[in-house]
Amino acid sequence: MQLLRSVLFTTFLFVSTFIYAVIVLLVGWLPHERLYAVARSWSKTQLWMLRVLCRLSYSIEGTENIPAGAHISMWKHSSAWETIAQASMFPPQSWVLKRELMWIPVVGWAVRCLKPIAINRKAGTTAVNQVVDQGQCRLQAGLWILIFPEGTRVAHGEQRKYGISGSLLASRAGCKIVPVTHNAGLYWPRRGWMKRPGVIQVRIGPPIDAAGREPRELNEQVRAWIEGELAQLASVKNI
Repeated sequence: MQLLRSVLFTTFLFVSTFIYAVIVLLVGWLPHERLYAVARSWSKTQLWMLRVLCRLSYSIEGTENIPAGAHISMWKHSSAWETIAQASMFPPQSWVLKRELMWIPVVGWAVRCLKPIAINRKAGTTAVNQVVDQGQCRLQAGLWILIFPEGTRVAHGEQRKYGISGSLLASRAGCKIVPVTHNAGLYWPRRGWMKRPGVIQVRIGPPIDAAGREPRELNEQVRAWIEGELAQLASVKNI
């Protein structure tokens, strides 16, 4: 039964995402904040349907740690869930994502309207410079920057090397980094159709001042907080 519920949700996700993408394209002339409200509505709709169909909900700790102004959020990336949920949890953001997503008909075109930073992940230093240059422009325009520092989804309980671009951007822009961890990968694994019932736990960490700091040291502080809090979640919940 849970597999059937998961398939129904995935079907709804695909169909509704297409519909929302069409809406974004139709109103793409709107100011970004109003356009982002469509993305936020899409996010909330998916989370509601996930709870109804798959009995999978979430709880958040640390929303008081989201500071005023435009800053950088750096998220653990272990599921597709966080790519949906982040839009309803943070102020309007510019997402750092792989450029191939821009090539998806309709949906990719809609994402382009939301001013992402689309990078070639194989470009190395060029991609890092792109994040820093475009990221500073987005921050100056009042947009947050969303970065998955591991670059790709990793299985629950695993981790990859954290990329330096987010910390380098924060250091040069003089903004803050807000680390976010969660255990969504336990309930919605990076592969397969199954969404397990339960409550995903999200923790938003205290903002980290980055102005003038050495990027690698800063990056290690972010990594240590995200992975340390995730380990604590696992211990508390006996994951």
